[in-house]
Amino acid sequence: GRTELLRAIFGVDRLLEGEVTVNGTRLSGGGPQESIRAGLGFVPEDRKQHGLFLDLTLEANIGIASLAQKARHGFVNKRAGMELAIEMIEALSIKSSGPDHLAGLLSGGNQQKVVLAKWLERNAEVIIFDEPTRGIDVGAKYEIYQLINRLAAAGKAILMISSELPEVLGMSDRILVMHEGRVTGEITDVAGATQADIMQLAVGKADLAA
Repeated sequence: GRTELLRAIFGVDRLLEGEVTVNGTRLSGGGPQESIRAGLGFVPEDRKQHGLFLDLTLEANIGIASLAQKARHGFVNKRAGMELAIEMIEALSIKSSGPDHLAGLLSGGNQQKVVLAKWLERNAEVIIFDEPTRGIDVGAKYEIYQLINRLAAAGKAILMISSELPEVLGMSDRILVMHEGRVTGEITDVAGATQADIMQLAVGKADLAA
C-alpha cells in the first residue's frame, strides 16, 4: 500500500478515509491539480509511464507542470520556456544535447532528473519520491541522493518511499514503516536504527516509536 498511499496523498487516487493538509490547509480532494497548486510535486516509481512524455523534448517535459503559470492569454512564451529548461538542465547536470533533446533518449538517471526538474520549476515545496533510484546505475543514484539532500537543505519537505533499506537508513530523518496497508511503527532515531529494526516493523512484529 505504499505507492497507493502516495498516489492518494497527491490526489491521483481518491481517499477512502482520512485527509491531507498542506501548511495547515486541508485539501478538498480536487485531484492532482489541487495538490500542485498547494505546492506538492510527485516523482512516480515508473517514470517512463507516469513521469515523462518520452517523445517530447526536455523543454516540454520540464515546463509541463508550469504551463498555466507561464501562459498569457492562452499562449506560452517559448523563449522563456527554453531559458528555464536550460537553467534546470545546468542546475541538475542533466546530460543531454540541450532543451530540444527527446526525453526518451536519456539514460534512466537523467530521465529522473527531468521529472524532478519540472517540479523545481514549479517551485514545489513538498516533493514526493516513489522509489527514486529504481532502475538507475550506482553513479546516477549518488547524484539523485545529492539532489535530494540539497532540496532538504534548501527547506523543501521530502517524502520518500524506497524498498532499499540502506537507502532508507542513509537518507531519512524519520521513518514510517507499513505492513498490510497500515503504519506499524515510527523510527525517529534513524542513526541508531538497523535494517533488522525496519524488517520487524515491516512484518508487523514490533513498535519502535521513540
